[in-house]
Amino acid sequence: MAVAVAAVAVGGAIGLDPGGDEDPPPGGRGGTSVEVTRRTLVDQTAVDGTLGHGPEIPLPVKATGTVTWLPQQGDRITRGATVLRVDDRPVTLLYGALPMYRDLGPGDTATPDTSSGPSTAKGADDANDAEKGTDGPAESPGPGAADAPEGNAGTGGTGSTGSTGSTGDTGSTGMDVRQFESNLAALGYTDFTVDDRYTAKTAAAVKRWQKHLGVPETGRIAVGDVVYTSGRITVGRVAVRVGAQASPEALGYTGGERRVTVEASAQDGAWAVRGTRVTVEVPGGEPVEGRVRSVSREMRSAEGADPEGGGKAEGAQDATFTVTIRLLDQSAIGRTERAPVTVRYVSDRKAGVLAVPVAALVALAEGDHGLERAGTEGGFVAVRTGLFAEGMVEVSGRGVRAGMKVRVPE
Repeated sequence: MAVAVAAVAVGGAIGLDPGGDEDPPPGGRGGTSVEVTRRTLVDQTAVDGTLGHGPEIPLPVKATGTVTWLPQQGDRITRGATVLRVDDRPVTLLYGALPMYRDLGPGDTATPDTSSGPSTAKGADDANDAEKGTDGPAESPGPGAADAPEGNAGTGGTGSTGSTGSTGDTGSTGMDVRQFESNLAALGYTDFTVDDRYTAKTAAAVKRWQKHLGVPETGRIAVGDVVYTSGRITVGRVAVRVGAQASPEALGYTGGERRVTVEASAQDGAWAVRGTRVTVEVPGGEPVEGRVRSVSREMRSAEGADPEGGGKAEGAQDATFTVTIRLLDQSAIGRTERAPVTVRYVSDRKAGVLAVPVAALVALAEGDHGLERAGTEGGFVAVRTGLFAEGMVEVSGRGVRAGMKVRVPE
């Protein structure tokens, strides 16, 4: 078989070997030999990303009144700390998935009520009997209790009983009570059972907490007294000034953990699925493993797109969406807070294929690729190429086997 031999460059381009005047060394042509191996090839694609604290979202502040103190942009706030003060009363950060949507407090039987007789609810009597002698009568409801939505306040109301309502006489009940009590216990205020019932013992712990905060010791929590996030936060934008009215748009925040965001192309964004493994390369640091945490549903229009819907204009970019990546080891990126990074994800993977270094490929006269057998066996064998990855190439064809030695041309 007549062949013209040419080494294939790493990028896959094929060029003709110009040859040389030197005679080949005794025993065969120059170059080194390698074995055909069976292995897994993984092709990775690199995209640009930004290290930071993730997308900024509004802090769900529900306190009403005049802002009397604000944090600074970049401040880190943890559980139990003040996020802002309204009417000189602290709004405290707690951790949880449920928002603060109502006032919380013990039942009415713990508060003297001259407008109506004592409750006859058996459940209330049993609950109060269990708590008798611990704290005495509860104090008046805290600020905002009188304005609580019907059926939602812990002062009775007409809400139905159940896991998300209140029974009135027995106090607030529901998963939001359990969430609040879990935070109260984490802050060191205990001597009550963490469950879905706001009891007199809960109220006693709240009074001790309120004393520490320097606010009236009511034993009740108004809807605007606390705000929940999933964890510690970093203050972002500050949209109001001291002296302005508080609002849910007063502060923006990001998560306390550093994350990476990528503006992924809609055309090549199939990799962007929650849980996808990626590798993040921070300038001057070692690669860090990450996972796709969230994928935005909002698609941004491509720059330069034809407004008439006739496709992209010349030089236009694909539409993009935001991918947020969680870093598995925060310490591995040192103290860097913000930086451009490179994110690599697996775009193709093939297991158990025969592979050789790309440099071992030669171009045959017929236009195909081939490998040159090393040693005394000599000769060329035609191959089909598959995946190119990590400086290797998948090869197959008649006569190609694992362990076969092939020459890498000089």
